[in-house]
Amino acid sequence: MIDDHSSSSLVVPASIQDHSQGVLSAAVVLVMYGDYQCPRSAAVYKLIKIIRQELTVSFGEDYLCFIFRHFPQIQIHPQAQRAAQAAVAAAAQGKFWLMSDTLFDHQQRLENGYLVEYANDLGLDIPQFLKELSKQVYVDRINEDIEGGIQSGVTTTPALFINGIRYTERWNTTELMAAMIAASY
Repeated sequence: MIDDHSSSSLVVPASIQDHSQGVLSAAVVLVMYGDYQCPRSAAVYKLIKIIRQELTVSFGEDYLCFIFRHFPQIQIHPQAQRAAQAAVAAAAQGKFWLMSDTLFDHQQRLENGYLVEYANDLGLDIPQFLKELSKQVYVDRINEDIEGGIQSGVTTTPALFINGIRYTERWNTTELMAAMIAASY
């Protein structure tokens, strides 16, 4: 039997350890569990970027905090784990969001050679990037995201939580933005 609480609430709260855009004290904290090889994750990620821009214009910079957590589904997306490692390696050099944008934009090309090409295009320190990938330095970090997602009832991507509550409505600009605005009151 599944505990309803774990399937509808975010068990691991947002923290400074997360990859975030915005402040944790924002009126709306949106947590996305995503997979870089998942087409739906890419679509929702791009949708959130648009919504974030609109909300920032309407309500200000501190209205929305967007957090991305890794949930690679390696059984159906074999390159998602390596792509997540590349994103966290980029984060270590201050380029998480640029790498995430690139990975979602190039979902069909996530093999190692492409990951290095993307890192080079972003101006990363390539020897450091390669060392961290080869030693799988960030696997534990990614596994923590996965475990937190599982505890919160995540089984597939994308999965969204608005102010700690699972979002299960339609994935479109109007409904998602309305849910965020409603959550801020």
